[in-house]
Amino acid sequence: MTDLPTKTSTSALFSSEMRIPYLLAMLQFVLLMVFNANYGYFRDELYYIACTKHLAFGYVDQPPLSIVILWLNRMVLGDSLYALRFLPALTSSIVVVLAALMAGKLGGGKFAQGMAALSAVAAHGLIGHGKLFSMNPFDVLFWTLAAYAVISIFRDDRPKLWMLYGLVVGLGLENKYSVGFSIIGLVAGLLLTRQRKHLADKWFWCGAGIATLVFLPHVIWEATNGFPSLEFMRNASENKNINLGAVDFLIGQIKDINVLNAPLWLGGIYFFWKHEGGRYRPLAWYYPVVFAVMVAGHAKIYYLSAIYPAFLAGGAVLFEQIIQKTSWNWLKPAYATLVALMAIIILPLAVPVLPVEQLVKYEHTLGLVPRPDEHSSLGELPQYYADQFGWKEMVDSIATAYRTLSPEEQAHCFIFVRNYGEAGAVDFFGKEYGLPDARCAHNSYWFWGPGKETGDIAIIVGNSRTLEDNLADLRRRYKSVQLITTTHAKYSMPFENGRYIFVCKGMNTTFQQLWPTEKFFI
Repeated sequence: MTDLPTKTSTSALFSSEMRIPYLLAMLQFVLLMVFNANYGYFRDELYYIACTKHLAFGYVDQPPLSIVILWLNRMVLGDSLYALRFLPALTSSIVVVLAALMAGKLGGGKFAQGMAALSAVAAHGLIGHGKLFSMNPFDVLFWTLAAYAVISIFRDDRPKLWMLYGLVVGLGLENKYSVGFSIIGLVAGLLLTRQRKHLADKWFWCGAGIATLVFLPHVIWEATNGFPSLEFMRNASENKNINLGAVDFLIGQIKDINVLNAPLWLGGIYFFWKHEGGRYRPLAWYYPVVFAVMVAGHAKIYYLSAIYPAFLAGGAVLFEQIIQKTSWNWLKPAYATLVALMAIIILPLAVPVLPVEQLVKYEHTLGLVPRPDEHSSLGELPQYYADQFGWKEMVDSIATAYRTLSPEEQAHCFIFVRNYGEAGAVDFFGKEYGLPDARCAHNSYWFWGPGKETGDIAIIVGNSRTLEDNLADLRRRYKSVQLITTTHAKYSMPFENGRYIFVCKGMNTTFQQLWPTEKFFI
């Protein structure tokens, strides 16, 4: 097979074909930075901030890399919403550039590279990752970098790049386990095609060794701590995540990546199957294998979003080739315009560009009802927005209870809450009220222990939805149980509304004794 000419990585970065992709990436970055502070701190962001105070090689619900990144980010930029969300916005915009570069690597011209970038911006499931600090924007980046490395290996016949691939997926695993799905999909694709020759190449195994070495510190942490993440993932799969069949999972993908992008990424699968005699065919198998494994593992719909930049790039090249063969040039602006218009219509559901009251009205206008991906009821907002509301109000309610205590009681007060979002909120917002850090048995907070206070004087957020059940539960341990107030925030997750807050005194045991039985990994 005769190799097609290809630009070097450096010349591709500065080619004239990249002007539109760079403009689109800058537009996305500015859009995210202008609007990403419109609401409040997200539940997981508050938890991640708490994790930065307990640096380790692992946490119950995640590997350590994103926490290290956040720790450095806080040291340099601080804790404002703009500071916290700068890197996610930047990372998501880099993915837009990488999508265009992959299209160029695959033989696409100016239109294909611009279309790949536009489709990445228009995919609300991708741009949405850039609005919050979490593992997800970095996860998308690592998947995309890995795909770019694989395309370069196949395109340029450079097996030494398996070492770069190994480094990327090793770091990706240190950020989020879902990169493992990517590895499974690629290995399956290699086994099922003539590119299986790479499995016998020393450079492939050098890459595997690099990935193993990079990921090894976290594996050691897991082993020395009894593999808590396995327990967490099992509980989440069985008791928290909604189990979707293949059809519902596919429909979710089409909606999440912009319905008008579907022809591109589906075309990308076909492109990788047929292009250059099957040179990229492992990537054609890659998508259905990863899809099937995620469905079998009861993954959330957005877990697969990281796979799409490569397939949008391949589809953009296929579309450009079809236009060149048919001379239907009018399709280029027509399709690009439709994709952009759909992106604008759906944008408020991906980025908080509207005040929350207007967002609720907009949802109703479009007839879009928030759909849960966990076994938790939703209110007027989808979970990723609702979990940005109610935290300061909750901490203010706890502070109200705290103020009922004498100074001596405050000095020994134990604040016990029920999930890491509540605990992170107390730790972050509570300082302005003089509150002690919260104690919680949820995920990594359980590892951090109950502290030195026994709990004889405690402020406790009730675990049940009824007052009677809460009183019955707390009176088993305390002589005095007094209801002080309840939480309320209009747009928060429903289960965070109406939570009872009690002042409890005279404990018949200690939290140190109870702690082993309180563990809650999910």
